[in-house]
Formats: sequence, structure tokens, C-alpha cells
Amino acid sequence: MSDHWSERAELYRASSAHSAGLDLDLLVEWSTGARTALDVATGGGHVGRRLREAGLEVVTADPAPGMQPDVICRAEDLPFADASFDVVVTRVAAHHFVDVRAAVRELARVARDRVLVVDTLHEGDAGEEAERVRDPSHVRNYREDEWRSFLADAGLVVEEVRVLDVPIDLDEWLARTGCTGSDADRVRTLLADRIADGRLAMRRIAVRARVER
Repeated sequence: MSDHWSERAELYRASSAHSAGLDLDLLVEWSTGARTALDVATGGGHVGRRLREAGLEVVTADPAPGMQPDVICRAEDLPFADASFDVVVTRVAAHHFVDVRAAVRELARVARDRVLVVDTLHEGDAGEEAERVRDPSHVRNYREDEWRSFLADAGLVVEEVRVLDVPIDLDEWLARTGCTGSDADRVRTLLADRIADGRLAMRRIAVRARVER
């Protein structure tokens, strides 16, 4: 499964854009009081690592074996019983989910108390085109109203939403997916108004939602 992602695993483990950040700190804060957690689409494993450091029992899941998750599975098909984990988290991955609504329903199903989501915020058509040129596995970034709809449709109650500025190193971002040559030039052109001093201005949306049963 997902050899494409397995080949990138070490890049995501070493990525400065993934290994730290205010959004990662926020997920740890929002997990306070939980005992067990599921980290969905764990990637480089940074959420799982931080939650374990905070004292939680964590299971990581990802479709790519190279990411070395505890369980290999898609977000749309989580092999866990209902209400298996106090908190279910996914960070900077949902824009790759083939069926985001199905994935959110699964997050809600296996959560006992809360669901936490962080992902790149939709920044218009040029931003979406740039994302697809850089990485053809990109499906879509979503707006706040879309996230609220996904979560509500899954039976979750949104308690808090934050939008965070997350500037990232442009060259590192392009290199992580092997985007070079004319494709890299196209990305730079599409995002020109968001690039300064070698950094790309990005925003992430963070959502905390409560399970109601």
C-alpha cells in the first residue's frame, strides 16, 4: 500500500514544517485529560510522539508501511471498534483523503470524547492548482465552513476553531515531493503573491470537536 508515501517517509520525519509548530502544540493542549489517542495518517509520527510525551497511550495509523505506523490502514476504513479512543487526531493529512466525509465519519465513530483536526486551509484556485502540480496526490484543501459541515454531518459538535499562520521553507516544501524544473517554476508563479524571502505564507485550520452519543 502507498509505496509513493513510503518513499517519502524519512523526508516527513525530518520535515521542519511537520515536526514542530503552534498547531502541534495546540493538539497536545486540546488532548489534555484524555488517556488514549489515535493518530490517523500519522506520516512522520510527530503527533503520536508528542502525545506519548504528554503521557497518553497512542496508536498510530497510516496507509503507508514506510511511515512505520502501528496499524496500516486508510482514514476511510479504520479497523477499530466504536468509541475505542478518548481522542482521535489527524494533522496535515486530510487534503490527501480520497473521501474526506467518509474519513471524518470514521474519526467520529472511533472517538469516545473528541476529534481534533489540523489541515492546510483552502487559499483559492491558484493555491489548489499549485498543490496539485507540486504533488499529484493532493485532493483538496478545505474552507472553514466545509470543515464545519464535515464534522456536523458526522455527528460532532464543533467547540473551537483556530486559523494559524504557518510560513514554511519553499525549497524544502518542493523538494519533499520531488517537484523540480518546470513544475517548480509553475508552482512559484502560482504562489508568487505568497512567497517572500524564500518562505511560503500558509495557513492551517485547527478544529476541536466533541462527540455526542
